[in-house]
Amino acid sequence: MNGEEKRFKTKTGFCHILTDRIILTRDGVIGNISKVVVGKSITRVLLVYGGISAFLFYSAYDGFQRGETFSTVLFGLFGLYLVYGILNSLNNSATPSIERNKIKSVKFKKAIFGLTRARFIVVFEDENQKMKKRLIMLPGSLNNGLEEIEKALKIMREEKLLD
Repeated sequence: MNGEEKRFKTKTGFCHILTDRIILTRDGVIGNISKVVVGKSITRVLLVYGGISAFLFYSAYDGFQRGETFSTVLFGLFGLYLVYGILNSLNNSATPSIERNKIKSVKFKKAIFGLTRARFIVVFEDENQKMKKRLIMLPGSLNNGLEEIEKALKIMREEKLLD
């Protein structure tokens, strides 16, 4: 590590903390898949989730028409969960570069074992002066996650980015 750049692993690559910006790079097979699927925008992912939720609501309606209470409730709840996720993700960004002077806050969220990954939530102003959220997902427990999380927290604190 040199004096200008600090770096830690993320789920799909690396996060580089520079003096003027944060840059997220993708690495390996998972990173390449993310690059193709997500790119710089999450619109495509949200559209896929929207399509899946529409299918789930249709399946719930179909189950209701046939008098199948279990499938109606199950598909309806999954559909609602996806819609909730879509609404929560509308202001998310997949931008690979965030200027540090545009960052409003950085929060750390601990992992919930078996359910979620540890992550940083970076709230920043984009080039259109809109507030956006960028999630920096950290490695999981199978990928040396605890050590990488500690390293990431140390770097974010040293750089005075963490709230």
